[in-house]
Amino acid sequence: MDFAGSLRDSPRLPGRGAGVRGQATIQALRWAVPYLRIYRGQTFVVKAGGEAFADRRTATALLEQVGVLHQLGVRCVFVHGGGPQATRLMERLGVESTFVEGRRVTSPEAAQAMLMALHGEVQGVVSSVAREVGLRAVSCSGLDGGLTLAAKRPPVRVGGENVDYGEVGDIEAVDTGLVSTLLDAGFLPVVSPLSADTTGRVLNVNADTVACELAVALGASKLILATAAPGVLRDPRDPGSVVSYLDLKSLAAMEEEGSLRDGMLPKAKAISRALQSGVDRVHVVGHQVPDALLTEVFTNEGSGTLIVRSLDEMRPEEAGS
Repeated sequence: MDFAGSLRDSPRLPGRGAGVRGQATIQALRWAVPYLRIYRGQTFVVKAGGEAFADRRTATALLEQVGVLHQLGVRCVFVHGGGPQATRLMERLGVESTFVEGRRVTSPEAAQAMLMALHGEVQGVVSSVAREVGLRAVSCSGLDGGLTLAAKRPPVRVGGENVDYGEVGDIEAVDTGLVSTLLDAGFLPVVSPLSADTTGRVLNVNADTVACELAVALGASKLILATAAPGVLRDPRDPGSVVSYLDLKSLAAMEEEGSLRDGMLPKAKAISRALQSGVDRVHVVGHQVPDALLTEVFTNEGSGTLIVRSLDEMRPEEAGS
């Protein structure tokens, strides 16, 4: 059932005698009513990588779906990355980009590029598109209002070698005051993942990690990760190998067998942390798949991957039974 498409098209339908399309809209709404009862007033944290903002049409389609959730009474927080934009800027500036296990090694020069890319290019696109689709968005970051406190990550052992990630931070505390104030006032908080330590030193924090920690601190019922892939893939080379649902044990097994690579590795850690810390459900959907977010939230079939703590916790309809 294409709930999202039917709902979005409904204002353009004729009045009486709408026929098949009108009936499809009513049926979609009937399917959605149980979910609306559950989700109204709950908090969802939606995170999208920088790839979603490389094309305005993709960004518009994604934020339209966030707008539907917002209009239906879901308290949404939107967290964005900006890796591709930062990498392009670093190339223009002659700054080297290095990644270890999907995480960027951030030199002081790279940190400045991240600041410009995230707070300039990406937040500019998000704010512009949000206005176009009728969302009252307010951009901020972990630097604003004491939202997040981070500490510089010490060198860590990776693959038998010590790796210094540079100006990279690990979240130590989250103060939800700013975000909660914006939510209570009916705004959509748009959060960049940059943070700082107690001295104000700007630190690059993985956006999946920030989204996870915000979801935990806000008591969110869902963390939704919109990615370039259509979901968690059994075979990273095959977009058709989406796994419909997983629990934490299965997710760990996939990581051990090498099915999770590059940017999916920090996502797996964020997913595990969120579920173990009280977030009820985590979803991974494709930002390029039409209406993927709403289909995942409002239909039994879903569109991407649902992750739960244990398969015993899944409702029969979630497993498609």
